[in-house]
Amino acid sequence: MKNQFVADVLYQIADLLDLKGEIFFKTRAYRIAAQTIEVLDEDIGVVSNENRLREIEGIGEALAKKIKELIETGRLEYFEKLKKEIPEGLLKMLNISGLGPKKVSALYQNLGIKTIEELRQACIDGKLRDLEGFGVITEANILRGIQLLEKTSGRVLLNVALTDGENYINYLKKCDKIEKVSIAGSLRRRKETIGDLDILASSDHPDEVMEYFVKYNDVDRVLMKGSTKTSVVLNDNLQVDLRVVKDESFGAALQYFTGSKEHNVKMRSIAIKKGLKLNEYGLFEKETNKYVVGKSEEEIYNKLGLSYIEPELRENRGEIEVAAKKQLPELVEYKDIKGDLHVHSNWSDGFETIENIADYAQKLGYEYVGIADHSQSLKVARGLTEERIVKKLNLIDKINKELKDLKVLCGTECDIKPDGTLDYSDRILKKFDFVGIGIHTTFKMTSEDITKRVTKGMENENVHFLAHPTCRLLGRREPFELDMDKIFDTARETNTYLEINSFPDRLDLNDLHAKLAKERGVKFVINTDAHNLNHLSFIRYGVATARRGWLEKKDILNTCTLKELEKHLGL
Repeated sequence: MKNQFVADVLYQIADLLDLKGEIFFKTRAYRIAAQTIEVLDEDIGVVSNENRLREIEGIGEALAKKIKELIETGRLEYFEKLKKEIPEGLLKMLNISGLGPKKVSALYQNLGIKTIEELRQACIDGKLRDLEGFGVITEANILRGIQLLEKTSGRVLLNVALTDGENYINYLKKCDKIEKVSIAGSLRRRKETIGDLDILASSDHPDEVMEYFVKYNDVDRVLMKGSTKTSVVLNDNLQVDLRVVKDESFGAALQYFTGSKEHNVKMRSIAIKKGLKLNEYGLFEKETNKYVVGKSEEEIYNKLGLSYIEPELRENRGEIEVAAKKQLPELVEYKDIKGDLHVHSNWSDGFETIENIADYAQKLGYEYVGIADHSQSLKVARGLTEERIVKKLNLIDKINKELKDLKVLCGTECDIKPDGTLDYSDRILKKFDFVGIGIHTTFKMTSEDITKRVTKGMENENVHFLAHPTCRLLGRREPFELDMDKIFDTARETNTYLEINSFPDRLDLNDLHAKLAKERGVKFVINTDAHNLNHLSFIRYGVATARRGWLEKKDILNTCTLKELEKHLGL
């Protein structure tokens, strides 16, 4: 599938047009198309070959023609022309937190800065502080942004890696020489960003498997090819490593290549204490080197006196000690989710009608879906005025009368103002079925002030959950420096749920905070923050984060049935 490749080109076109100063609506069209294609549940190449591109919402005749050219030739003349007009380094500078098209253009026009390295040196030399719209603080923030970018360079978001991995696995399953095959590594543990993709297979015909592996349609180049390991790079620049082992070693190899280094060190230590030796080939008697077990992961863990440890937990965060006591949590599963309480409609900055969202939620088997549009002060996102809220409530009442197996709940993602007050009065907040709150403006505050702002918002009696608590954007914006202990204590005391936002570049609350919050008695809600229908599928990434945070079904609000949820919300 070339979905990500096409989406990436469209995103870059939008960025280039921004740098040229094109009108907002023109660049927005490319971004909407990119977002849609990125999460499309079928191959964009197939859609193009069948002349169905125009059926995709947001893709008109001109855009369809460009996409078709890109798919058929691997390049787009319009894109190549744009790249010649704008220095390549400017596009890369847009990835730095806090730098938008206007500021990048200003740096280029006024200081001739064309690369990230030139920008770094200019900040060190204090050359930005006298430029209009910049200053000493801006220089410091840009330097931090460059460090953040370098820290995440070469890594991709979980959704990109998982899509690539699942597509590759489906291809490999068609090879009759492969007995077993699985994703391994950090992707199997569902880490939020992935460096490269590890796949493990068992076979008695490794050379034939490797030959089949490198013929995958999305392979851009082969880095190395052997009988036990082969590495390729896909069209989207993600490296994929395939290892092939004998079937008797598959479980041991999967355990070895899945666990973190720290988890595996502790596992080997336990084996040694029991007079055994553990490696990727199996579990062996230390003295005689006799093979004990290795075909499955379960038998490896059981032989070492442990209950089976789910891949997401294998980070050496206490899971081995708890497994020895047979007290591991029964982790939440995707099938446990009964609804989504953070979906944006076209009443604010979403792209879908409430009717379409309800219809899609029914197809997902949900019992409820919560429409949580932005509040009035967020003009850029078409936040709802009090007058529009009444109209929206009436519409949802009408829709619910026509629905049988689903209930639409009317909520809000209400902005927390800098002083901690909320963007709607209590009189208006009481009209909603539920209230989510979050920060969307004025990010530059001290740790103490931002913590007070959030906790004050949570103390409002009408609030049900705190959306994307730390406001991070992976690789683009650092999380707030919140006093998380105070956040957790306030959440518990006010019975405010903390959201695990499933959007791939957020995954906020993260897994570490989720585990700590659970230990403090806090409850959670897993939402998507969806802005179009395809975004609703992002719920799987929130569930993955929750599992990494040791969360169970009982810890999460939207695992409740509709009747239970209404009781929790006081409806």
